[in-house]
Amino acid sequence: MNLPLGVGERHLPLALAERIGGLRGATLERAVEGRTVLVTGASSGIGAAAALQIGRAGGNVLLVARREDRLGDVAARISEHRGSASVYPADLADAADVDRLSAEVLARHGGVDILVNNAGHSIRRSLTRSYDRIHDFELTIDLNYLAPVRLVLAFLPGMRARGFGHVVNVSSASVQIRTPRFAAYTASKAALDAFSDCAAAELVGDGIRFTTISMPLVRTPMIEPTAMYASFPALSPEQAGDRVCKAIIHRPRRIGTPYGVLVGTIDAVDPVAMEALRNRGYRMFPESGDGPESPSEAPNPEPTAE
Repeated sequence: MNLPLGVGERHLPLALAERIGGLRGATLERAVEGRTVLVTGASSGIGAAAALQIGRAGGNVLLVARREDRLGDVAARISEHRGSASVYPADLADAADVDRLSAEVLARHGGVDILVNNAGHSIRRSLTRSYDRIHDFELTIDLNYLAPVRLVLAFLPGMRARGFGHVVNVSSASVQIRTPRFAAYTASKAALDAFSDCAAAELVGDGIRFTTISMPLVRTPMIEPTAMYASFPALSPEQAGDRVCKAIIHRPRRIGTPYGVLVGTIDAVDPVAMEALRNRGYRMFPESGDGPESPSEAPNPEPTAE
């Protein structure tokens, strides 16, 4: 039991990791003390909820999103609890802006110890209505996959030099479920999951860990345009933010949902049967409207909004 905090827990399901970590005195305060934590999509929803907890626990939080005024509100709430927070407005869908952000953070803070890739964009649209909308796929790839990869590559050299780093990716249970009408969103999240699997194997000897959180549905403004989801069970942003913080404490490889694991297992055993079930769900639920969509800085952990 003399292993460094979090080493044993990362091989276990979260429920068991929490119990073992509790016996070893694992807390968010210990996990973020003296650490610089960058949170994307921090202006609202999951990102804001997680950033508030991290800031109150003593972490130096770097808040990233497009809406500077809302980031300022989150920073003020952290300061009320004597926490440390800095505001970094940026458009993560813009590669040049991601590079600018990374350079500013490196210049001012010398690097990042914990990177929470939380910002994301979800699109609900069938392929039938996507023939002339390749930009939907480009947007989700730019924001949900390429932006996190750019941030990892920017901060990775410093993490390796210090012998410590943790990347927390807010992904989706849809990567296991493969929900129809969410091809653009699910593919972008699946790409980030696969990148993390490859990177984690390369970097495990350097003290750098990756955690993928396969979130279920979360009750954020992103899901409001789809009326049928009002009756679906969902986490609150605070509950989802708590999962992010638990990931930081215990550093598990994955945090998933029982349903996602079950569907993924069935899919591996009989993909044809799962294809039929997905098709049935596709036919049961109606198409959504053709209104314009814009990026959201609060991720939709299970893609359920337009």
